[in-house]
Amino acid sequence: MSTGPRVGGVHQPGQPTAPIGPRSPARAWHDAPVTGTLITVAPTGAESDKSDVPALPVTVQELVETAQDCEAAGAAMIHIHVRDGGARPTLDLGYVREALSSVREATDLVIQVSTGGAVTDGAEARVAVLDADPDSASLTCGTVNFGDDVFLNPWDLIERLYLAMRERAVVPEFEIFDLGQLTTLSRLLDKHGAPYGGHVHCDLVMGVPGGMPATAQALVACVAALPEGATWSATGVGRGTLPVMLAALSCGGHLRVGMEDTLTFAPGQPVQSNGQLVRRAAALATTALRPPLTPGEARAMLGIKDRRSADTRG
Repeated sequence: MSTGPRVGGVHQPGQPTAPIGPRSPARAWHDAPVTGTLITVAPTGAESDKSDVPALPVTVQELVETAQDCEAAGAAMIHIHVRDGGARPTLDLGYVREALSSVREATDLVIQVSTGGAVTDGAEARVAVLDADPDSASLTCGTVNFGDDVFLNPWDLIERLYLAMRERAVVPEFEIFDLGQLTTLSRLLDKHGAPYGGHVHCDLVMGVPGGMPATAQALVACVAALPEGATWSATGVGRGTLPVMLAALSCGGHLRVGMEDTLTFAPGQPVQSNGQLVRRAAALATTALRPPLTPGEARAMLGIKDRRSADTRG
């Protein structure tokens, strides 16, 4: 077994290295002390209808106002699904470009686009969305039953998205819906080397019907199997929101919240806004002595290319 340079826990293409494996037990929780919390907001998703959820942001103006509110509340990154003029989920490049550029102009948030879209979206559209110039993009590491539907992510599409992101200087966030998908991630990194930015960041999506449960036990199993040097966030769907947030904070992870993932704030209390969810996450992170990271700190942690204009940065 040969050894060689590693970046963010993975080797560079063409460099000999030991195969990627899970962290050793002694390093299963922290590779370094975690002093802040990356809070990502996922405000819209592709599953809920505006007619059923009036507070869901679907227009560009609603998305911008939501992004501003969530940034003020403590979010550093926004995970964007786009809707068309009829409030239907879309990967149309014109709509996506308008949404991303408008949020970038109005906030300092790291802008992440979904390459998952809706479960009915085809591979070509899912790859093409990267031409909208996001800072980051989601990359799901396997097929998963999604309620009554199937969210298809075959190996060839995973590879294609990964390489397309690197070519475009887009930082992937590896979406993990089940423990076995971490094996796929290791296979991907062993074959193709480090992502753009040199750092591996995962999001553990927990509580989707058909995926892993939103439990502390499932979270611990995933954290122990992450590549060395990786950082991670956790998303609890529905009733799993609070248990997953608390488990993630106790294990050194970061947080994703938003109306994509939950529409109930507490029993009998619908979510009023995405900002409400971000404020709760920020309060919990602060109580855990891991206050929210700023967008600038998030860019540094993830290795994000700065696409903001000089006027926006100023």
